[in-house]
Amino acid sequence: MARPKLHPPFFFANLAVPTGIPAYIVVPRIAPRCKQAAIRAYGATLVPCEPSDESRAETAARVVQETGGVMVHPNQEPAVIAGQGTIALEVLEQAPEVNALVVPVGGGGMIAGIAVAIKTLRPDVKVFAAEPRNADDCYQSKLRGELTPNRHTPATIADAVKTSIGENTWPIIRDLVDDVLTVSEEEIKRATRLVWERMKLLIEPTAGVGVAAVLSEQFQAIPREVENVCIVLCGGNLDLSSLTWLTDLPGDGD
Repeated sequence: MARPKLHPPFFFANLAVPTGIPAYIVVPRIAPRCKQAAIRAYGATLVPCEPSDESRAETAARVVQETGGVMVHPNQEPAVIAGQGTIALEVLEQAPEVNALVVPVGGGGMIAGIAVAIKTLRPDVKVFAAEPRNADDCYQSKLRGELTPNRHTPATIADAVKTSIGENTWPIIRDLVDDVLTVSEEEIKRATRLVWERMKLLIEPTAGVGVAAVLSEQFQAIPREVENVCIVLCGGNLDLSSLTWLTDLPGDGD
């Protein structure tokens, strides 16, 4: 049975399948309530941890030891990276004229898989990573030429990309991702709201990171051969009770 696509901030042990094998999902205690509720609704056991890469890894290791489970990392597992690379195959099939992809990056599993597939089949297509400026470990890693994780838990509305890229995703990002675009919290909020209002898609702010990157001055300054752009809107787990930030964001008419 093929493994499903798994997204940060979760670590998985004992994969849940229709045959009744239990799943233990390690989740930061501050994760949006809608994500936690969905995990429970699917029948998995939710195991809370502190909001840090270290705590998630330690808690997941403990669960694996206690349950005899199999660890499935959400972004460093090769099978997960390969599975997420099928996004690129779908893009090329549905929009063969594309010449750039913009992908939000947290742990890097999705962009790594996409970059491998794209650069193998269409090396002329540009691949851009997009991340919050408050969680810019991918940008810093590319800038310094070495893996540079976030030193502290980032403060960003894009909760699904708070985790840092890792040992398996960094080499792929280093070699195959063309550039990393960073955006502010206000840019993320405005882009997310724009998608809600104009496209009528209920995305979460993490997906808005890619839109914000394309709307940024940095991206607009890229030479015009990058015209047919695909933005991966990766996530619709929106906690509606957390939208108090909308009242602080002026509308187009304000």
